[in-house]
Amino acid sequence: MTASGQVATVYVPRDSAARSVGADEVADAVAAAGRPVRVVRNGSRGMLWLEPLVEVETPAGRIAYGPVAPEDVEGLVAAGMLDGAADHPLCLGPTEDIDWLRDQTRVTFTRVGVVDPLSAGDYVAHGGLSGLRRALSLSPEQVVAEVTESGLRGRGGAGFPAGIKWKTVLEAGAELKFVCCNADEGDSGTFADRMLMEGDPFTLIEGMTIAAWAVGASEGYIYVRSEYPDAIATLRAAIGTAYDQGWLGKRVLDSELSFDLFVRVGGGAYICGEETSMLESLEGKRGMVRAKPPIPALEGLFGKPTVVNNVLTLGSVPMILADGPAAYADLGVGRSRGTQVFQLGGNIARGGIVETAFGITLGDLVERYGGGTRSGRPVRAVQVGGPLGAYLPTSRFDLPMDYEAFAAADAMVGHGGVVVFDDTVDMAGQARFAMEFCAAESCGKCTPCRVGAVRGVEVIDRIVAGVDRKKNLKVLGDLCDLMTEGSLCAMGGLTPMPVKSALAHFPDDFGTTTEEGR
Repeated sequence: MTASGQVATVYVPRDSAARSVGADEVADAVAAAGRPVRVVRNGSRGMLWLEPLVEVETPAGRIAYGPVAPEDVEGLVAAGMLDGAADHPLCLGPTEDIDWLRDQTRVTFTRVGVVDPLSAGDYVAHGGLSGLRRALSLSPEQVVAEVTESGLRGRGGAGFPAGIKWKTVLEAGAELKFVCCNADEGDSGTFADRMLMEGDPFTLIEGMTIAAWAVGASEGYIYVRSEYPDAIATLRAAIGTAYDQGWLGKRVLDSELSFDLFVRVGGGAYICGEETSMLESLEGKRGMVRAKPPIPALEGLFGKPTVVNNVLTLGSVPMILADGPAAYADLGVGRSRGTQVFQLGGNIARGGIVETAFGITLGDLVERYGGGTRSGRPVRAVQVGGPLGAYLPTSRFDLPMDYEAFAAADAMVGHGGVVVFDDTVDMAGQARFAMEFCAAESCGKCTPCRVGAVRGVEVIDRIVAGVDRKKNLKVLGDLCDLMTEGSLCAMGGLTPMPVKSALAHFPDDFGTTTEEGR
């Protein structure tokens, strides 16, 4: 018993990142501490440098301790951790007062780290199903209108307005329609999809069910990358619970909606992050890009009208329907409405999840939240938007994180991944890696991507070696233009972005001048 005579409730994350640094062993040590405790395996709060983060429920709220190693538990219990005592070096005080969390605006991640991910009771007690219940009280057309009014755009990288996509599927004439969630999160430095699926899977299930009602779909598929076994297991368990609760299946929540949801596991191809490649894979074919038109909203999975959205897009929908579109649209700037879940990784002191409204600057993310580099050396470059995103120098740290501002800077927000490099990085090597990556991951369907990436590696090698540098810079520029304009999808179309940005901002690494790099 605790000092108050109650069994202590202790939260230890079951998130993959936390488990990789000993969370399971910490949970076992807490359970065997010699005092009655209830151990809840929650999701991660997103402060990955503090994992495993242990929280203890007290009358004053949760008290956090971290990072906690298994061998620390005995001393923490002796120091009064189970009563929320602060007299220990690992005590961080009230969880909600930690500056990293306090200054965020958590919408999609509002329950992640707070609830037991597989508890239906926890989900409902913390506002779950409010969006779905309200959506079912509206007509499909009204739901689509509210998603459109919210300004929600695809969080998978393209930033396409979700409401327009949903309206197209709603108006398509077909008896069978699908909702597909692309959870093939393959970009470097991205892990928000995984953390949401592991930490609050019912949010994704609710968002997909709302989408099904809005467009008239009866089946849904979550396409998860094979490298996420914990997310796959969590989703399957949560879907089973949702069926038991009447949240899925026939007459969802006693409504006219019937919706079945399934998990499908990808085969490890980066290209399946592209929506049409994912659809090919779901159909049992090799993941290869489809030419457009037709668009998936009209002819998607098995040729039927299909909504294809990212995890974070669908995970934002329950809040929009619960609180109304204006509450969501009031966040953000310009045409970038709502919040984005930024992921800080690479050579960074404090990596993790930062969910905040669009408009925060790149510098704020890297320096205020991230604390600079882990190595302690100066930041030299930051890549935003995955392996095909632009490399930005510290002189661009004033750039606001929104779609239009990044596009104007020849960059992209993408899925919100932010990867930091210190001053030891070789930017010519990074540019070469972009071409190598494209060559390895291209589906091979179109020539500009399949052949262009291989030639790109060769040309960059000649430039760095000083072989006819001026001529080869011209060849590289022409090759980048060809890949951008001629590729079927973003794989080849965006590969030139990191190459051109590295040349423009870090020409010395190529042995060129700034003017030549441009």
